[in-house]
Amino acid sequence: MSHMLNEPFVDAHQHFWNLDVNPYPWLQGETVPNFRYGDYSALRRNYLPEDYTRDTAACAPALTVHVEAEWARDDPVAETRWLMDVADAHGRPTVIVGHAQLDRGDVEAVLAGHAASARMRGIRNKPATAARRDDVRRGAPGSMDDERWRRGYALLERHGMSFDLQAPWWNLDQAADLARDFPRIQLVLNHTGLPSDRSEAGLQAWREAMARLAREPNVAVKISGLGLPGRAWTQADNVPVIRDAIDIFGPERCMFASNYPVDSLVAPYETILAGFVAAIDIYGAQQRRGLLHDNAVRIYRMA
Repeated sequence: MSHMLNEPFVDAHQHFWNLDVNPYPWLQGETVPNFRYGDYSALRRNYLPEDYTRDTAACAPALTVHVEAEWARDDPVAETRWLMDVADAHGRPTVIVGHAQLDRGDVEAVLAGHAASARMRGIRNKPATAARRDDVRRGAPGSMDDERWRRGYALLERHGMSFDLQAPWWNLDQAADLARDFPRIQLVLNHTGLPSDRSEAGLQAWREAMARLAREPNVAVKISGLGLPGRAWTQADNVPVIRDAIDIFGPERCMFASNYPVDSLVAPYETILAGFVAAIDIYGAQQRRGLLHDNAVRIYRMA
């Protein structure tokens, strides 16, 4: 892999956790219903910088963005404090996206707590979404339509924070409205909008939802999370999806991201990176550099 990339790249979405000392309920007894890759028991082990270094030995990123890893929700700032110590000791992660429950009464204090850390760049709060396309309804409590949730979202601007959104494509009409209503907050869509239905009808609906969101100039997308349950990660499955996403958003608003170690359930790190590199070989050198490095540096203020 290293011969494929003779330039630095950024991993815009990775996770660490130490289950011996820190609280992650989903990895310590609780179970995530309908986890998109199925059985995730292989993740119930510590994942620390040395593990990431091993997994990226053939293709090490220059910089990384750590996205909150579902630390127990009573004290999300503690995850950021722990990560600051990890980064001070190991040089990774470069920057941090923390968690804040945007419709909770203590959201102002939580954001201020995160903001005290120099590596903090943004927040991820998974809003209420529909489990299936047929279940979508607008205005649900805790959703991107909810006025209380939006009041918390508005506070991100005060701290210069971006917002990482994880939501299925059938909820992206809400995300488009959110981005339009808060134009000074950078919204970063996680995991390519979760195109899990790879039927032609499913992909067409995903493309239409992505195109609506892409009309808002303050939205970017991370190309990650493309594994399919029970299948090996292949370029045949995923290169067309990657190219569609980049075509819809433009090469200046897309970023490579591994979602490691979660996506270790579907592929080795170098397989995912090689697929992305193959997908972007249709672009010129400057655009490829943006997709691999410069866009993430700009969007997550890493320079």
